[in-house]
Amino acid sequence: MNRLENRSVVLAARPKGVPQPEHFAIVEDDAPAPGVGQILIRALFWSVDPAMRGWANDAPNYLPPVAIGAPMRAFSVGEVVASLHPDYREGEIVTGMFGWRRYAISDGSDVERKVTEMDLSPSLALGVLGLNGLTAYFGLLDVCAPKAGETVVVSTAAGSVGSAVGQIAKIRGSRTVGIAGGPEKAALCRERFGFDIALDYRAADFAEAFAAETPEGIDCYFDNTCGPISDLVMTRLAKGARIAICGTAALTDWSPIPLGPRIHRQLLVARARMQGFVIFDYRERYPEALSALAGWVREGRLAHEEHILEGAAAAAGSIAMLYSGANRGKLLIRVD
Repeated sequence: MNRLENRSVVLAARPKGVPQPEHFAIVEDDAPAPGVGQILIRALFWSVDPAMRGWANDAPNYLPPVAIGAPMRAFSVGEVVASLHPDYREGEIVTGMFGWRRYAISDGSDVERKVTEMDLSPSLALGVLGLNGLTAYFGLLDVCAPKAGETVVVSTAAGSVGSAVGQIAKIRGSRTVGIAGGPEKAALCRERFGFDIALDYRAADFAEAFAAETPEGIDCYFDNTCGPISDLVMTRLAKGARIAICGTAALTDWSPIPLGPRIHRQLLVARARMQGFVIFDYRERYPEALSALAGWVREGRLAHEEHILEGAAAAAGSIAMLYSGANRGKLLIRVD
């Protein structure tokens, strides 16, 4: 195999909170050659996800922290360019947790799936047809289980997960209330993603507007933020409400544990259920969700937005960009 130049974005220093550009470095070397039972993958797109903050920090998480000097853990989608594995052929498109690397070796154990929706962009395998779409699908339909006519509230509603949650809820006949940061993103929720109501949490009258739009309380809350937004939503729980905890983006530091309102009484009075979930627990059911999601995309019922940065150098500041809310849609890095 001819020499291939690799480029990796590695974690150079341990952050405390949201990783900044100075916490990363670019390392260039030769791409590895696959051995027996391995494939070489050339990345097309890298994903930028909220969970990467936790992976970079030295704090308890569902995965161990990324080691200093190691490529940043990340999902990517790429092409198999060399294969010594019986289950993979050159030219196939695969997605998995290959890290921020131009070339990655895999024995297949970290491959999430082969991308078969060849009529759609491979980048969608990192967004609406990837972990974001799967998270929206299972978090809403399994954890929240909304019924037709119920009110579903979604925080970070303009984001890649939140926007999918709102649209799936609409497909299932629910009334949707999206919460987003700024008038532009609120308008995006209404005009692009079809939310019945979209509110700007930065507006001075946000609390009053939210109460006015939820006169009978809320039946389902898909929580991407925790923090002050969720504190407010908890005051509007209807009897039998269901809350799915997907993320805690509003809190940047968990040491010491931040203090906030005690919600036990609200849950008790409303007979509400609050449940966290991790998408990897649903791995065996991915085909079910992907079939539905791809069908809705093709039918034009599931809109999506992508915000694509160019080149490995853009990766260092991308997590900070995500947490500042500067992106519009699923944040991706086109590798070459």
